Amino acid sequence: MEEVFQFQCPFCGEINDSFFDLSQGSSTYIEDCQICCRPINLYFSVQEDGSFSVDAQR
Repeated sequence: MEEVFQFQCPFCGEINDSFFDLSQGSSTYIEDCQICCRPINLYFSVQEDGSFSVDAQR
């Protein structure tokens, strides 16, 4: 099941929209900022109740 989420770019500060497949469980991947095009490390943590958190870092 895909979830839409927003995260703030750690480089330019702009808000980005993206999708995450909760069935993958906790994971890490790199996505380019939609504004400044710099690579952002996204860390996903999925809880047992289906909630999730996203940490965006340089």
